[in-house]
Amino acid sequence: MKTYAYAAEFEPGDRRGVIVVSFPDVPEAITQGDDMADARAQAEEALGLALLSYPQRGLPLPKAKAKAKRLITIAVAPEVAAKLAVLEAFALAGISKSELARRMEKDEKEVRRILDPRHATKLPAMVDALRALGKRLVIGVEEAA
Repeated sequence: MKTYAYAAEFEPGDRRGVIVVSFPDVPEAITQGDDMADARAQAEEALGLALLSYPQRGLPLPKAKAKAKRLITIAVAPEVAAKLAVLEAFALAGISKSELARRMEKDEKEVRRILDPRHATKLPAMVDALRALGKRLVIGVEEAA
């Protein structure tokens, strides 16, 4: 099962109380928060935005390799994970947008929106796209940090 979670480094910032967050495997994702809870929320958003930029630039998503005791794993928001899953599955399928539209029984304009990393797509449409690409979305629950 594929997840969209990456190790993050939390360090004190220049100002008192500020926490700077960076991702060794996703150098574009860097942010800060006013406390640990804010830093985690900002990290999730920064990671999602950075990862969504990869398909726009024609790049594969980076592999999550970093591991160290001082690193904390951050997962992207569920809607971002679903969008990334659709984009990756579509790229791997090697089919055209027209073919995906045919498989989904949708208009090609709708498929273009589903495949646009900047477009907010509803979860049922992404589930349908994944199904048409031979994948299925699995949702899990874990304890909040």
